[in-house]
Amino acid sequence: MSTLIVIGVFTFVAILVVGVTLAISHAIAPRMPTPVKGETYECGAEVFTDAWRQQNLHVYIFALLFVVFDVELALLAPVALVAKSLNAPWLVLTEVALFILILGAGLLYAWRRGALTWE
Repeated sequence: MSTLIVIGVFTFVAILVVGVTLAISHAIAPRMPTPVKGETYECGAEVFTDAWRQQNLHVYIFALLFVVFDVELALLAPVALVAKSLNAPWLVLTEVALFILILGAGLLYAWRRGALTWE
């Protein structure tokens, strides 16, 4: 029961801190709208076309695949560093192999569906 009270108090304090921070930010933030601030980019090149046009779907699929394999690397690097110090390195190796196998199956699926062919 006391664990639930601690979780409740922690949740209440977290919501209170976020609420107070947002209220203070809203109260003291400067509001001076100018035409320059309404532009897409406040500095740099001027926009000459509308950015709301349809993009090629393959861009998003490539981006998703990149993120998946980037996250894979970010997850596997720490495991490789601590694998020797663990008591069951074969269990870790099995889990990593299963993880790579699942990702490989996803890559094979994307490849067979034509997600990696660029037209």
